[in-house]
Amino acid sequence: MQGLERLMGRGFLARSLGKILNIACVVTLASSMLAVNLVQAQNHQAPKKTTQKKATPSQQANQNKPKKAVRTATTRKKAAEEVARPSFASAMGLRGNQDDLNLKSSVALIVDRQTHEVLFEKNAHAVLPIASITKLMTSLVVMDANLPLDEVITISQADVNAYPGRTRSRVTAGAKMTREEALLLALMSSENRTSHALAANYPGGVSAFVEAMNTKAKALGMSQSKFADPTGLSSENVSSPEDLTRLVEASYQYKLVREFSTRNDYRIMIGNREQVFVNTNRLVRANDMEIGLQKTGYISAAGRCLVMQARVQNRDVVMVFLDSVGKLSRFADAVRVREWLESHPELEPVRRL
Repeated sequence: MQGLERLMGRGFLARSLGKILNIACVVTLASSMLAVNLVQAQNHQAPKKTTQKKATPSQQANQNKPKKAVRTATTRKKAAEEVARPSFASAMGLRGNQDDLNLKSSVALIVDRQTHEVLFEKNAHAVLPIASITKLMTSLVVMDANLPLDEVITISQADVNAYPGRTRSRVTAGAKMTREEALLLALMSSENRTSHALAANYPGGVSAFVEAMNTKAKALGMSQSKFADPTGLSSENVSSPEDLTRLVEASYQYKLVREFSTRNDYRIMIGNREQVFVNTNRLVRANDMEIGLQKTGYISAAGRCLVMQARVQNRDVVMVFLDSVGKLSRFADAVRVREWLESHPELEPVRRL
């Protein structure tokens, strides 16, 4: 009996020892797997050590350059403000009206310069702001005054501050140039500060100059026109397409005005730096049309504007486009008119001026 008990005790002990060994194996295996996982996680998170080559001087210079901020906005604040203010033509319901040539300008008038026959018109009786087309009248007053064109004038702080926040320019206060150069930049590049300086250096100053502009307009029969400043930045400078054909014709009589308005570019020293100014009319720069005189203009109240004298199909025509939508559409409208005239050489006039 005692022997049986001893055998049973030994069997129980063996079974217990086996279970303990199995549990120990499981714990050991689990510990090993946990250790492996921890090592893998550390290897994944830890940055790999790589041997870096010494940067060259040019690479070091690039590394030291400050990073450029990425523009997230697609429209400048100023542009957004301009879009928020509709043009006069838009407010009058003239924008978007359809015509036979599918022009993007709200107002258009095409006239034979020799016969004064109207070849095409669209809202041609509207009186609207004309922006920098004003500078053609500015040039007439300067030319009529017979002031010395080689006289050096200085761009004053008053010329710079005349329209704060309304315009940007590379012509800085203290810049010196001849009256002729100031006129060139006004007509070719539509420089507002040189236009204002021309008026400021007129006998009697800006107020006398503006008075002379209105007197000249009356003498030309521009009965629907009014001028309030010499640059066109004022929306009070208004005219009609018919009046503008008279202004183009009067301006065309001056060789200097023709040459300056159709010049491609000009180099001039502003301070200690040479600056290059270009023509605001891309058709002039492209030499795509036979243009004898031109002037562009833009303020939000006027939209994109353009007047031109061009030779098409052996005919001198005056083109007037006001309140054109988009930066390029006024030039595209001029090309459309040219192609239309080329394909219709025997046009019947709409009326005569």
